[in-house]
Amino acid sequence: MIRHENENGSVNISTSVYTDIAGTAATNCMGVKGMAARSVKDGVYHLLRKESMSKGVRVDFHEDGSISIDLHIMVGDGVNLSAIGNAIIDEVRYMVEKCTGTQVRAVNVYIDSLLID
Repeated sequence: MIRHENENGSVNISTSVYTDIAGTAATNCMGVKGMAARSVKDGVYHLLRKESMSKGVRVDFHEDGSISIDLHIMVGDGVNLSAIGNAIIDEVRYMVEKCTGTQVRAVNVYIDSLLID
């Protein structure tokens, strides 16, 4: 959780806010099929439904008030992986900073699976 303070008071932003914003921003990028999570019992990556997509996002808080975000995604067949990775990084950083005012130190994108249509 991060606390933003000013002369009018303070606002606490919980981890779930960051995971929801980052997950939504990532899945809205062209070519992303959804967020991924690894199953504990069989070790296979599964596509997450919208209501549980935050399981594919990890947020780390730093002492300077910034955050780092790890995203685990599934992409469609035939997409340029480098281009989609860069688009996700830019979009997630922009949306999180715009919506929360929190500086994003790093966005790490892990492409866990390729879905063939």
